Amino acid sequence: MSTLMAAPSTLTDEQLARNLQTQFDKEYAEHEARKEKDLAMARAISKAHTMSESDDSDTDNVRVHTGSEDLFADSNDDEDDILKSIDAKGLQLSTTKKSKSDGKDAYKLKEKEPSQEADLYNADTDIEDDSNEDSKANLSRSTKKSVCRYGSKCYRKNPSHVEEFYHPTKRKSDEPATCSSDKKAKIQSSKSTKQKTSSDMFTAFQPFSFFLTKVKDIKNEYNSAGALSLKDILSETMGKLQASCHFNFMFDMEWLVRQYPDSARQLPMLLVHGEQGRDELDMKAEAQNFSHISLCKAPLDIPYGTHHTKMMFLLYSSGLRVVIHTANLIPNDWHQKTQGIWISPVFPALNNSSEKGDSPTGFKTDLLQYLTAYRSAKLAPWERRIQAHDMTTANVHIIASVPGRHTLSHKNSWGHLKLRKVLSERGPDPTRVQNWPLVGQFSSIGSLGPDKDAWLTTEWAKSLNSCKGSSMMQGIGISQPKLDLIFPSMDNIRVSLEGYNGGGCVPYSIKTASKQPWLTQFFSQWKSEGRGRSKAVPHIKTYTRHSPDGTQAAWFMVTSANLSKAAWGVLEKKGSQLMIRSYELGVLFLPQYYGYKTSFPLSSKVEDIVEAEKATFPLPYDLPPTTYVRGDRPWFIDVPCVDLPDTFGLKWCPPL
Repeated sequence: MSTLMAAPSTLTDEQLARNLQTQFDKEYAEHEARKEKDLAMARAISKAHTMSESDDSDTDNVRVHTGSEDLFADSNDDEDDILKSIDAKGLQLSTTKKSKSDGKDAYKLKEKEPSQEADLYNADTDIEDDSNEDSKANLSRSTKKSVCRYGSKCYRKNPSHVEEFYHPTKRKSDEPATCSSDKKAKIQSSKSTKQKTSSDMFTAFQPFSFFLTKVKDIKNEYNSAGALSLKDILSETMGKLQASCHFNFMFDMEWLVRQYPDSARQLPMLLVHGEQGRDELDMKAEAQNFSHISLCKAPLDIPYGTHHTKMMFLLYSSGLRVVIHTANLIPNDWHQKTQGIWISPVFPALNNSSEKGDSPTGFKTDLLQYLTAYRSAKLAPWERRIQAHDMTTANVHIIASVPGRHTLSHKNSWGHLKLRKVLSERGPDPTRVQNWPLVGQFSSIGSLGPDKDAWLTTEWAKSLNSCKGSSMMQGIGISQPKLDLIFPSMDNIRVSLEGYNGGGCVPYSIKTASKQPWLTQFFSQWKSEGRGRSKAVPHIKTYTRHSPDGTQAAWFMVTSANLSKAAWGVLEKKGSQLMIRSYELGVLFLPQYYGYKTSFPLSSKVEDIVEAEKATFPLPYDLPPTTYVRGDRPWFIDVPCVDLPDTFGLKWCPPL
């Protein structure tokens, strides 16, 4: 509270008391407003850690495995043992706080020191040079301050935090491993971000136009080629904006507006969301602070569904651009995580309104079909804008999911059956790819059934296994290839740039895992040495079919869809209908649209991609996949990790 001013002597005691009370009430209201803002940020972080992201409902009563259990080995450990272990180590279960919101399990960062936690993810999406860090640290060293627990990796911008805590300089041991000095010099000299505009970065990675998000605290060469920040995407060099529309699961409006250039921060913006209950009220209240932002609620008619699609429409004076990506519109998702982005060319306006303006992939038709599924008048202006633009240059197929029980021909328009349809019509030659493995890579897993044949290999994988000329009926006559599922292990999360906290966006629960221990046989580690992102937690979701040596792909897909029935759909009534709970959207790359006959070359090595004579697809992870070995276990968001500290020397102690 500020110091109260003395009242004039002419005031009566009653008037003085009333004035004092009025001033107190005003300052208390301001205090409560600041507190509510901090709590709103805490709720946003909580939602970032939710287990509902494309996950199925999970209400069965089952035995829960313990955190120390190795799913590859027999074990009789139970929850009591873990509790005793934690108690013996004197650990407190206060690192996270579990709450219930609209029937969803959510995981919050502890709300101690709210002024710090509220600013935890308030980071810019631009990657800046920290060349002055040594001088700043030397200045701080002369003062007596407590050492910030995040040390040199801290990126808080709150002045009060900087004033209170000392931040040491980076040690050489903190620096991520780099490539050889020759390659480093070559890439840095030719790919310096300071010499390139967003448009240059975009042009350099054509024709595939697939990018990763920039990541703080990795070597510059991994951000200077094939990587963009949100500010890069929205920059004026990409086009002069007139209006925009964002489809997403989570929004931080204040932060989102700051990612726009100054000239575009008051332009019309539509946010398409799936919020309900208290979250919807909070979102409406936040939107009232921005006169140029309007909201569109996606109908969610089936329980446990989410609006998980992540897409942007960017309307320029010169045309329309579509961006399909994997990141929530919150700062944490664009800071130190691995995310994927597909960016379309600028589609010009049609010269003749009678022209269809669609591509050989049917991109425009499929996009309009997807928008129509929202049944919203607020999206009608964007439907008209899409109709009015020439999208013949789109070279990807849209693979989308919308909630519903889809029957007859409609069921082949969505989910894994849409992927099956496209691959059976335009996919690879079955004789060429019969020994080519399938790879699924994702950040969350739903309930898939009591064994692999319940859905994974008999329904879902057979859609991914479809080839040109194969039957739509369960992929009859096609042998099942090797299936690799890339999912972060506990150690992947522990040594990540964000430590255990980075696992908040990988919400696989032990309750779900305990019902499907058979799934672990398919698991591989997250490894991205070629892109410098082995320590950047993957929130990206991708699926592909690659050659045994990992140098060619028959197809590749980036999408919002995790490995769940809610996202991809499940066949019901003897295969006559496909039930989908959530909205999802992705794009499928096929070789024939990029000048190749049967497959396209791919690599995860930045230098190989940049220097290749032929267009090479920029793979986000390394091949071949690194299979789990005995002792490895998947990351579980709700299992304590108390044996080994993470990057920051912390342990993970969620409520049991």
